[in-house]
Amino acid sequence: MADRSLESVSLPLEVRARLAELELELSEGDITQKGYEKKRSKLIGAYLPQPPGVDQALPQERRTPVTPSSSSRYHRRRSSGSRDERYRSDVHTEAVQAALAKHKERKMAVPMPSKRRSLVVQTSMDAYTPPDTSSGSEDEGSVQGDSQGTPTSSQGSINMEHWISQAIHGSTTSTTSSSSTQSGGSGAAHRLADVMAQTHIENHSAPPDVTTYTSEHSIQVERPQGSTARVAPKYGNAELMETGDGVPVSSRVSAKIQQLVNTLKRPKRPPLREFFVDDFEELLEVQQPDPNQPKPEGAQMLAMRGEQLGVVTNWPPSLEAALQRWGTISPKAPCLTTMDTNGKPLYILTYGKLWTRSMKVAYNILHKLGTKQEPMVRPGDRVTLVFPNNDPAAFMVAFYGCLLAEVVPVPIEVPLTRKDAGSQQIGFLLGSCGVTVALTSDACHKGLPKSPTGEIPQFKGWPKLLWFVTESKHLSKPPRDWFPHIKDANNDTAYIEYKTCKDGSVLGVTVTRIALLTHCQALTQACGYTEAETIVNVLDFKKDVGLWHGILTSVMNMMHVISIPYSLMKVNPLSWIQKVCQYKAKVACVKSRDMHWALVAHRDQRDINLSSLRMLIVADGANPWSISSCDAFLNVFQSKGLRQEVICPCASSPEALTVAIRRPTDDSNQPPGRGVLSMHGLTYGVIRVDSEEKLSVLTVQDVGLVMPGAIMCSVKPDGIPQLCKTDEIGELCVCAIATGTSYYGLSGMTKNTFEVFPMTSSGGPITEYPFIRTGLLGFIGPGGLVFVIGKMDGLMVVSGRRHNADDIVATALAVEPMKFVYRGRIAVFSVSVLHDERIVIVAEQRPDSTEEDSFQWMSRVLQAIDSIHQVGVYCLALVPANTLPKTPLGGIHLSETKQLFLEGSLHPCNVLMCPHTCVTNLPKPRQKQPEIGPASVMVGNLVSGKRIAQASGRDLGQIEDNDQARKFLFLSEVLQWRAQTTPDHVLYTLLNCRGTIANSLTCVQLHKRAEKIAVMLMERGHLQDGDHVALVYPPGIDLIAAFYGCLYAGCVPITVRPPHPQNIATTLPTVKMIVEVSRSACLMTTQLICKLLRSREAAAAVDVRTWPPVLDTDDLPKKRPAQIYKPSNPEMLAYLDFSVSTTGMLAGVKMSHAATSAFCRSIKLQCELYPSREVAICLDPYCGLGFVLWCLCSVYSGHQSILIPPSELETNPALWLLAVSQYKVRDTFCSYSVMELCTKGLGSQTESLKARGLDLSRVRTCVVVAEERPRIALTQSFSKLFKDLGLHPRAVSTSLGCRVNLAICLQPHRLGKLAEQGTSGPDPTTVYVDMRALRHDRVRLVERGSPHSLPLMESGKILPGVRIIIANPETKGPLGDSHLGEIWVHSTHNASGYFTIYGDESLQSDHFNSRLSFGDTQTIWARTGYLGFLRRTELTDANGERHDALYVVGALDEAMELRGMRYHPIDIETSVIRAHKSITECAVFTWTNLLVVVVELDGSEQEALDLVPLVTNVVLEEHYLIVGVVVVVDIGVIPINSRGEKQRMHLRDGFLADQLDPIYVAYNM
Repeated sequence: MADRSLESVSLPLEVRARLAELELELSEGDITQKGYEKKRSKLIGAYLPQPPGVDQALPQERRTPVTPSSSSRYHRRRSSGSRDERYRSDVHTEAVQAALAKHKERKMAVPMPSKRRSLVVQTSMDAYTPPDTSSGSEDEGSVQGDSQGTPTSSQGSINMEHWISQAIHGSTTSTTSSSSTQSGGSGAAHRLADVMAQTHIENHSAPPDVTTYTSEHSIQVERPQGSTARVAPKYGNAELMETGDGVPVSSRVSAKIQQLVNTLKRPKRPPLREFFVDDFEELLEVQQPDPNQPKPEGAQMLAMRGEQLGVVTNWPPSLEAALQRWGTISPKAPCLTTMDTNGKPLYILTYGKLWTRSMKVAYNILHKLGTKQEPMVRPGDRVTLVFPNNDPAAFMVAFYGCLLAEVVPVPIEVPLTRKDAGSQQIGFLLGSCGVTVALTSDACHKGLPKSPTGEIPQFKGWPKLLWFVTESKHLSKPPRDWFPHIKDANNDTAYIEYKTCKDGSVLGVTVTRIALLTHCQALTQACGYTEAETIVNVLDFKKDVGLWHGILTSVMNMMHVISIPYSLMKVNPLSWIQKVCQYKAKVACVKSRDMHWALVAHRDQRDINLSSLRMLIVADGANPWSISSCDAFLNVFQSKGLRQEVICPCASSPEALTVAIRRPTDDSNQPPGRGVLSMHGLTYGVIRVDSEEKLSVLTVQDVGLVMPGAIMCSVKPDGIPQLCKTDEIGELCVCAIATGTSYYGLSGMTKNTFEVFPMTSSGGPITEYPFIRTGLLGFIGPGGLVFVIGKMDGLMVVSGRRHNADDIVATALAVEPMKFVYRGRIAVFSVSVLHDERIVIVAEQRPDSTEEDSFQWMSRVLQAIDSIHQVGVYCLALVPANTLPKTPLGGIHLSETKQLFLEGSLHPCNVLMCPHTCVTNLPKPRQKQPEIGPASVMVGNLVSGKRIAQASGRDLGQIEDNDQARKFLFLSEVLQWRAQTTPDHVLYTLLNCRGTIANSLTCVQLHKRAEKIAVMLMERGHLQDGDHVALVYPPGIDLIAAFYGCLYAGCVPITVRPPHPQNIATTLPTVKMIVEVSRSACLMTTQLICKLLRSREAAAAVDVRTWPPVLDTDDLPKKRPAQIYKPSNPEMLAYLDFSVSTTGMLAGVKMSHAATSAFCRSIKLQCELYPSREVAICLDPYCGLGFVLWCLCSVYSGHQSILIPPSELETNPALWLLAVSQYKVRDTFCSYSVMELCTKGLGSQTESLKARGLDLSRVRTCVVVAEERPRIALTQSFSKLFKDLGLHPRAVSTSLGCRVNLAICLQPHRLGKLAEQGTSGPDPTTVYVDMRALRHDRVRLVERGSPHSLPLMESGKILPGVRIIIANPETKGPLGDSHLGEIWVHSTHNASGYFTIYGDESLQSDHFNSRLSFGDTQTIWARTGYLGFLRRTELTDANGERHDALYVVGALDEAMELRGMRYHPIDIETSVIRAHKSITECAVFTWTNLLVVVVELDGSEQEALDLVPLVTNVVLEEHYLIVGVVVVVDIGVIPINSRGEKQRMHLRDGFLADQLDPIYVAYNM
């Protein structure tokens, strides 16, 4: 198929040139897409190959090109030579084709999902196993048995010409034309092309290219097929990347997204109705009824009576009596012939044998089970019949044995495995029926799964059963004097037939003996059965039509049944037709499937003659697609003696037995009833014969007349059972003796179904007899003909309109040209998302269809359903062949499929979601109100009693403390003072991964070391004061010494995280960038890192020649400096703090000497740090509060810092906590990543840690140092986990820092007092806010556990000397405390500005020197860039003031504006992570108004596609947002910085540049 492109056609040069011009015009926008298509098709039309031997008048879209290059798939279709008729109505197919052609106007430029190569391989032919035969799949594929492989497409991207020619020629694979040709062949040719050829779709079986971030050239990494080798995701630095709209043009992803955006720009549905929405009450749009919707206008219907049931004198008084009569009068008459898989008669059961064997079974059941005193089975008890589908004789004997013994048979399917679909529910039914004995055949008993001891295990959900084999040789002979008691038919239960409901539960319908007999009589009369007629039965003989005709009515009339097992049909689909000829059968019972299969295979047969048939009963004649099977079958077999009036569709249901059946007539002139109904009308429950437009119609056939002796009416499907009008669709109800009587053991459900009294419009019942709901939807047409248009179970109510699952299946299958799915294996069901039903279609994909083909088929199915049913499909999923749960006869087990879909274990290989078209009840987007002036804001706040949201820590000036360090302006002076006064006091202790001391520093050691480094800087580095020095050290003591060495020499230090030796390529560029941006004159480091910087790997990553001089501090000069530098002014620069924000921006801030000292003092006061204290620090010492705590605080306050490098925890997760316990530390600091490591790594080890003496009871405060919203779930699980080891639940708190101020809040309330009073109760610092209000920047407190509530934890106590106000980020006005706004901070330890090469002044002044637009306009504030709010709490501070708690909601530049509301990525991510157990991490970002969700999959790649619907559902339900793109990636792809924060913008850049190597990317349409 791949080589049939236009390239094989030699186009003349001038045509090629003109084409190129056209392309240019289109790209410049000088010509519309439509015009382009038109001109282009005109140009190349003449050169397209016309397939030979096809009549030119046929519309082109129905042709198959017969060219040598056609793939074997086409040859196969042609060799079987006929149409796939089973589901197909010509009218319908034609309608679908026309609908698709209409889409020419509305371009569907849907981007195809990308899939990783290894995922594609799974579904290719090599991995394909033939359809499994045990469960028997309903499809023609298994019939034809020729699955020749198609060449898998391994070419790169297909070019446009080829694509269109494929769309025009290749999309049709059926060789026949639809019965009525459409006009204008040439027009039709291009319609199809237009539908899908809008987009240049690449072939995604080629692996995505993982391109490194190098500016000059890109390296492509080709992964071997199916291998699991991972390529590390390459995130470069933000400097080199273009983000946002400056997307790298070559990117495949951005092209796709652009395409997706284009499809969404065109509004599909009419705009939503306008109505007023209170500012933050998000109301879901309520579907208003359509004023133009059709309403029923007819008169009230009349109940319809069937003919009298004329009892013939020689009809037997009961079925057992009939058996006795025939068994004694004509014992040699054949009753049942069974077939083997070769179609040879296997066994003939005569009436004599049936009678004697049934008696034997009856005797043994009653007398040989249990003891004489305590028989196991008494008359009236239930026993289950477990017989395989190929052994009707054994079943028949057992069934009649039960009738004779007066026990109640419950026939069920053979459980093949312990996990069979639906088998558990069957077990529940058996349990509720009190079944203790299972009758089965010898062969079946041998085939059941056995335990090693040879016992049959108890199946899941089943009661304990005694298995009893009914073969004659195993039974004892009844004594001469024993005789079964044969009574007239009465109201005792004869048998129980099981029925599976929509939700998968199984009910037992009880049928009484009188109903059984009456039903046989009614069937005999309706079908005109006479004695000794031959009937061929293909149906399941254990239930429904197969049981009623082939086991029961046949015995009443002494007929001969030829039973065709399903296994024979699969081998030889013509077997039933051959048997009809061979036995000159008068009647055959089949399903549409059997007619369809016969059509597929009939070509090879010559001598077929069906003239003996007087009746062909179509058991599923009520299905919407049966009509096409009947028509096609008649078409083909009319020439073989089949008469039109022979075909008799019937309608039946487990509750009402046979509801209606078409009678066999002798009059061949009277055509059967047909209704061509408007699909639109049907969705409103109204019958409208369709007008001109033939697109959306349903053609239905009648299923004959009401049964003899019955009355039928139709009632409204919901609410009270009111009679329908004549032009209204309702549920058919039947009043007759021949029906089921109850659901066994369920009186409530029985009352609603079996005891219905239809009401007239005046409110009175129409008869005093109860009716039974049949579960079928339909109407009674002219002449009393019954029409069925669907089942109650298949009904889906989508925004007020009713759709039938079967109709949607029929439409999906009429998208003929793609033979990509198995016909009998499509499941359609609805799931409830966001308060409405959403339609889901799941189909099994053929193993030989390519990705593109399937995707094309899927997009066209969506269009067809949209056109014909006017309803959007929420999700369309294709699964590999043979993976859907099957019912025992090979159909799809619907409820089980739905269950798998909802729990995310369906494992589809293709998914297409279209939430944008179906979800029409989202709240209206929020319109921003025009701003109100400052005065009215002030007044408004006063009137409503709102405080202006401001708060402050303790005032530094008023605190009297004996802080000796205060008298020094500079940290370098504090260190010199400590080296003189307390030289041997230990300031720092560094631990290694074993928990032992690796190194320690006293005051004097640090001082001397710093002196030597200062000398080295001056002498070897030749540095002046004020030069910048980059310190590239691992976390430890060297870093601290180097920092103070710089201060002593008057240089400005910048701490830089060293490159990771295992990952130089991605970490070294960042180091280089910081060194360059900070204008470092020199770089100080250890000998080891020196070597690393000069290594070959380093040279490959960056240009080594441009490094500044590198000084190695491992060998220091032995001398002291002449003098130690003292800055002239405390406002001079002390150090630079560089950090990469979560948005990927590298920002350095300037810290002056004054700010540094003020910072240290503030922390000393807040944490009460003294020289006698010990503090354990497990943080990265490179920026922010982590650096200050690691390097500065000990020198200022004199306490001992126990330093634990976080990287050591990777080898020993317990290191930090063991150190805290061992050193009896009261205060400890850590990061979220450390906390997560402990929670995940030590979760199961708490007992062993307790045994090792780990005790956390002395910990007073454990502060998480962070620059984000507190991760409440993590801190809570940490507290809960280590509670047993003595950790106080209130000890854990968080801090807040940012670029403009490295620490705003720190430390919770003192634990001392609280712990002594033993106050229990909830933590006072957690509040629950309404997430919906938060999206509108409002803060509304709600109770815990209320819907849409979000828990937020206070970010710690505001530091001394810090003032905070909440301001509106846009207007810069102060806000009341019920508003969410930006946190602004005023403090002596604010940073003094950004350090940039460019000196971007506007940003600088905005972030560091902002003033309020009204209110206090004098104070200079710094903007933190974080959104939050203040709450005054009930707690009091030490000075008696009420405590103000600060809550951080998220970073302003991370927040996403969608639908006019503000969303925080973390909230959506939290929801998504909960959606499926395999999602380990998630990150979201937006791209041109689309929400992109990236999830990390912990599981097999086959699970990747399960996540797409679940992610879409949860975001819709909880956030009212439609996900645009779902990207499934491997674990570890979402980049996380050293603080454990997600780098969403990095991820976004990686995604747009196609560097994530995703497992799957789904573009939701």
